[in-house]
Amino acid sequence: LAPLGSVFCVSAQFKYTIMTTHFSYPSAEMQQELRRIANAIVRPGHGILAADESTGTMGKRLTAIGAENTEENRRRYRQLLFTTDKELSNYVSGVILYHETLYQKADDGTPFVKLIKDLGIIPGIKVDMGVVPLMGSEGESTTQGLDDLGKRCAQYKKDGCDFAKWRCVLKISDNTPSFQAISENANVLARYASICQMNGLVPIVEPEVLMDGSHDLDRAQKVTEVVLAFTYKALSDHHVFLEGTLLKPNMVLAGQSCPTKYTAQQAAEATVLALSRTVPPAMPGICFLSGGQSEEEATSHLDAINKTNIAKKPWALTFSYGRALQASAIKAWNGRDVKAGQAELLKRAKANGAASTGTYTAGACTGAAGQQGLFVKNHQY
Repeated sequence: LAPLGSVFCVSAQFKYTIMTTHFSYPSAEMQQELRRIANAIVRPGHGILAADESTGTMGKRLTAIGAENTEENRRRYRQLLFTTDKELSNYVSGVILYHETLYQKADDGTPFVKLIKDLGIIPGIKVDMGVVPLMGSEGESTTQGLDDLGKRCAQYKKDGCDFAKWRCVLKISDNTPSFQAISENANVLARYASICQMNGLVPIVEPEVLMDGSHDLDRAQKVTEVVLAFTYKALSDHHVFLEGTLLKPNMVLAGQSCPTKYTAQQAAEATVLALSRTVPPAMPGICFLSGGQSEEEATSHLDAINKTNIAKKPWALTFSYGRALQASAIKAWNGRDVKAGQAELLKRAKANGAASTGTYTAGACTGAAGQQGLFVKNHQY
């Protein structure tokens, strides 16, 4: 007989096996720590600044303003972000860092991590090692970096980080995303999340459905629903403590090449419906990625999501923006004008803080790159 608390299931070979339902969540102390961090990040009116661009991606940003991609120029730009006026903490609660940035210092020798904490902002870290092809697929991928993740998470926690981010990407075409890609990426995200929690880091789970393609809003919604359903089943299978996690999904948007143009309200309704059907209410907050939208589009869409009443919204709905928070800042900085860059960052952060509570007025925030399209095909961080 099977022990109490077990269920029978049939294997692929049609043999009976036993699947136990006995497992443990993190200790009470660890649960309290994870819950505290997650709730602090998604407190009302606040979101995340994603400053975790890789060396290559940061190089593209610098090239656009005529600056060379050197470690010193990358440090100078990140210093601009982290020495912005303390007002920034009224709208930004967390910053995602790249490994290089975590260990850099300001001109006066102050570690960036200390600057961030002195602002009242929580440091986090990107821990994935980038996407790699899935054999036999139609251009699909999975994300690598699990091998020594436990060791790296322990060190990052010791060095001042309280949360982590891992990105998986899925693309929409006639035959994708495939079952292989959806299930593999969901499992990778769940394994990552459990390793983070074992080491005291809140995992941000990011299954991004790319905007690449000509698919319409309905197709984007259905794919997003399936991807999120797989993701939360995998998180459950790996016994991840949901109250100590955050989700970083795409908004439900039509493909970049779709001939039909949808309103912010239509996109908001599709997004909230998809989330309401798939994301458990135990999860405290959803921090949307911008995914190549312009700064103003990302802000307006977030505002519309918080305004719509199409379905119940038991989680905080806020932002985790990289390009959509920094495009105007880096353009105004132009390698020289720190104050101008910081003013643009503050302005857009304030606008997104308002959008996260549904109190933004479309078009109220203008910037050096406010309407500039930020879409990059098959974008890599």
